[in-house]
Amino acid sequence: MDEKLPEGCRDELLQRLQHFHADYFPLHQQRFQDLVEKGQHPKTLFIGCSDSRLVPYLLTGTGPGELFIVRNVGALVPPYDGSHGLHGTMAGIEFAVLQLKVERIIVCGHTHCGAIRAAYEGVPEEARALKNWLELAKEALLPVRPSAEAMFRTEQRSVVLQLERLMEYPMVRREVENGQLTLHGWHYVIEEGEVHVFDVLKGGFVPASMALNSGTGPYQQFVEHDGQLIE
Repeated sequence: MDEKLPEGCRDELLQRLQHFHADYFPLHQQRFQDLVEKGQHPKTLFIGCSDSRLVPYLLTGTGPGELFIVRNVGALVPPYDGSHGLHGTMAGIEFAVLQLKVERIIVCGHTHCGAIRAAYEGVPEEARALKNWLELAKEALLPVRPSAEAMFRTEQRSVVLQLERLMEYPMVRREVENGQLTLHGWHYVIEEGEVHVFDVLKGGFVPASMALNSGTGPYQQFVEHDGQLIE
């Protein structure tokens, strides 16, 4: 029975699903078929904040099968030693590196991050998991009140902190040292529509429109340049 709902009662999510099936999928059906028959082989692990304003596919100009995405509150990476418990983020990193053999890992934070602000200001007592999770951002916090400037700096500090934590994962460090994996720290400035990339050689973040690379990881000795590792 095909009943049409009144205009004000339409199910928006259902309409979006129907649009995907009827309009988008037919145009890209062969791509999806290839992904089924040949499997996924993404070259990039994208670790990003769950914020709805951060859209990985838009930023990177990628489509189905190109990104392996792990998202959480704050784009945080738990320590490999398990001192903060075991997390889906850890499993995602291990799967991407060991099973999918990704060639790059991006950690992407952004401006006006609610997670960073909450790390400064605290969360409701009943948010027990969130309170514990935000401890992972504490090292990036500055001993100041969370002004706009402090927030901006802390968001970038947090991205670098996560890159450093990634290097604690033995499979990540091994692949980076072997020249098979690169790490990239990004800070998406929402109001400018620009990603600032971390460049260890410059010692800070550089707007992508002015950068010479897409980010160079946390350690100079592992920076890739023209296929060679700089020692």
